[in-house]
Amino acid sequence: MALPGTTPEGPIMRRNDTFAQFVTEHMAFVDGLRLRAMFGGHGIDQDTRMFAILTDGRLYLKADAVTRSAFEARGLAPFTYVARGKTVALPYFEAPPEVFEDPEAMRNWVELACAAALRGRPAPSPTNAPRVKKSQTRR
Repeated sequence: MALPGTTPEGPIMRRNDTFAQFVTEHMAFVDGLRLRAMFGGHGIDQDTRMFAILTDGRLYLKADAVTRSAFEARGLAPFTYVARGKTVALPYFEAPPEVFEDPEAMRNWVELACAAALRGRPAPSPTNAPRVKKSQTRR
């Protein structure tokens, strides 16, 4: 059975988005790979945890306190956007260029990003959903 946003053959995407198709083909080794449109780009999930962002022809990979230094040591730029006149940086860094040429590099960097996503907040599930308070009844 395919995950939402996928078919048995892989992620669903707009036909004209060749970069997204190119990237997801290079990430075919990821179990539970899911591509979803968001804010003019795409989020890439492993099951329900987002580990990458595609926007403006660039791939950004999730980083955290454990992996951030690997991205910074390579001089890779974080994903930023402007909101209310201020620049906001998210914990996603541009992927190194060799990931598009070297399948092993893609695998290594994606594994770092997936591990960072896994260490982040828990995936949504019925047990992690906010609890609804029982209404109080009068007697």
